[in-house]
Amino acid sequence: MARRSAKKKRPTSGARKPATTPKRPVLPPLSERLKGLPGDATARNGGLGAQGRMPAITSGLAGVGARPSKAKRAQAHPGPSPLPPAQPTPVLARVGGEAGTKSALEFVTFPIAAAAELRPHALGVTYWFDPPTTGGPHEVVLRLTGRRLDVDGDRTADDDFVTSTSLHDVRSGSGRTSLTHRVLGKSPGRWHVTAEAMAVPQGGGQSEIVRLPSAEGVGQSTFAPVASARAPGVVVGAWPAMVSLGVVLALVLQGVLAQKHGLPSGNVLVLALIASALGAVGAKLYYRFTHWNEHGGRALAGLSVQGFVIVATATFVIGGALEGMPVGTLLDATVPALLLGQTVGRLGCLMGGCCVGVPTRSRWAIWSSDRRVGTRRVPVQLMESGAAATLALVTGAIAWRGPMSPAGLLFVGGVAAYVVVRQLLFPLRGIPRATRYGRQATLAVALLTVVGAVAVSLFA
Repeated sequence: MARRSAKKKRPTSGARKPATTPKRPVLPPLSERLKGLPGDATARNGGLGAQGRMPAITSGLAGVGARPSKAKRAQAHPGPSPLPPAQPTPVLARVGGEAGTKSALEFVTFPIAAAAELRPHALGVTYWFDPPTTGGPHEVVLRLTGRRLDVDGDRTADDDFVTSTSLHDVRSGSGRTSLTHRVLGKSPGRWHVTAEAMAVPQGGGQSEIVRLPSAEGVGQSTFAPVASARAPGVVVGAWPAMVSLGVVLALVLQGVLAQKHGLPSGNVLVLALIASALGAVGAKLYYRFTHWNEHGGRALAGLSVQGFVIVATATFVIGGALEGMPVGTLLDATVPALLLGQTVGRLGCLMGGCCVGVPTRSRWAIWSSDRRVGTRRVPVQLMESGAAATLALVTGAIAWRGPMSPAGLLFVGGVAAYVVVRQLLFPLRGIPRATRYGRQATLAVALLTVVGAVAVSLFA
């Protein structure tokens, strides 16, 4: 009896051994935090796969092939959970979504039926939520459980999924937020999807976890490129449309200024078209050279304005010299047009979900999306567009007076001023810099160039 008593006391004595705890609790892995959600499918299916989804998931259903009873379906799925109207409702949030007011769960769709039927297909799902009102940043953990409805014959691994995603640094007061997730590699058709989410305080305990509204819905898969590009607040095709409009306006303005400077308008137009085409190639190459670690995406994704300006300028210099035109005068007539094109093109970035600003809770923030997260952000696209418009007006007014002396000074000063604006706005963008000191060096050179251009114009 004594030996048995001693064996039973060993775990108890070991449990009394003091243990050191870190000052800031370390959050468990994502799969462990998902176990706290209702109807947990992770534990029943042996954990999530390499990409966060399982080949065959019951996820609260009575059986894969059998239809559960009405009572069990009501218990397994929480049902639609609309959110109260946001005050005020963001304008861009209503583009491609309902801002969560009809249901916290929405599906990415495309209004053109012919395009939606193209293959391959993917499922885009948007979850809307209001950040917790408690203080401190939270990590929002979202799990989506899907089951295809229109299945003919036996179900396969492509007819079910469980996938998870998370959003870090969600703060109180940031307003209505959307989180869009795409599910690839599954069968096309109608899907029943259930969304379950929770907000985990960073550095807090499990008792402080906030349950977010759960929701379910039935939606259709769509063309994979559309599912990957579209989200609430994102207008598909807005960026190429606005860039094209900016190019047209720039060509018109350049033609008018070319006549003011005594340049042949027809030759300038042909040269401008060639410079625009080669500049687009340069923009793509420049981006790839400065982002080696990123995988290639869509054809128009990842275009750098620096590459466009470098190649287009070189084209004007070489082409103008071959045509016998004064290169400096040609460049002076071009810089207002270049800045006008940037003014219009940056508006396309805002509606297209690229070059977004960092999230903020400031009053002057606007709601916008980066195609994954829609929230209140610094309106960096509008700020750059406004700066380019101001510089276009200033350089355009100077160029309207006719050729300058020395020729080319207006182009150098205008481009350098725009570079200064871009470098000052870069910290407000939600895109990490590729180099450590490249921004500081570029900003210093651009500032010196602007000062030098102004000095030369005053004392020349």
